[in-house]
Amino acid sequence: MRILLAEDDLALGRALADGLRQLGYAVDWVSDGQQAAAALTDTDYAAAVLDWNLPRSSGPAVIAGLRRRQDVTPVLLLTARDALVDRVAGLDAGADDYVVKPVHLDELAARLRALLRRADGQPGPVLRVGTLELDPAAHRATLAGAPLELTAREFAVLELLTRHPGRAYSRAQLEEALYDWGREVASNAVEVHIHRLRNKLGPEWIRTLRGIGYALAPTEAT
Repeated sequence: MRILLAEDDLALGRALADGLRQLGYAVDWVSDGQQAAAALTDTDYAAAVLDWNLPRSSGPAVIAGLRRRQDVTPVLLLTARDALVDRVAGLDAGADDYVVKPVHLDELAARLRALLRRADGQPGPVLRVGTLELDPAAHRATLAGAPLELTAREFAVLELLTRHPGRAYSRAQLEEALYDWGREVASNAVEVHIHRLRNKLGPEWIRTLRGIGYALAPTEAT
C-alpha cells in the first residue's frame, strides 16, 4: 500500500518513513504542504499522513483542497495541538483522524489500518476471501487454515488484490501502489510476484484478464 507522508521535521520524517516501510508500506516523503498537494494530485495514494504545521501550506489547508475536488483519500493529521478546538478544526477541514505528537509508530500504524479498513468497507481487521485470510497487522496469511510463507512484496500484492476481490489491476497500477519514489523497479517485477503467488495459492486464485491486468479469485476458487 502506498502512503504519502508530509513532515518537515527531518528526524521525525525519516523515522516515520523508515518505520512504515518496515511494516510493508511504500512511502513517499515530502517536507512541505505544496509538495504534498502536488503529490496528492499526481498519485493515487491509499492514504496520507500530514503534519499540521507544514511550510508553504498547512496540513488542514492541503486537506481542504483535497475535499474541494471530491478526493476521498483517507488522511491522518499529525499535530502537536491537543486542544479540543484544534482537534475539531482539523476534523472539520476534512481529516479522517489525527494523532497528537509525540508520535508512536505502533499507534500511527494502527490508525492507518483503521482508515484503510473504513475506506474499503471492511468490517474487521482480517481480510477474508473464501478460504483465504490476511491479517495486515500481523503480516500473516493463511489459505484453508494453512499458513502461507510470503515475502513482504508478495504480501503487499496479495493484500491489495484481497481488499478489492474481483477488481482488475494493471501492471502499472500495481507498480504505482507498491513502489515509492526513487525505487528502481524491474520491468517484470509484477509478473514475478504474481507467478510466485500463484505457485503458493494455486493458479486459479489470480486471474489474468488479457489487456487489462490481474484480479483475485473467480468464485470457484473460494
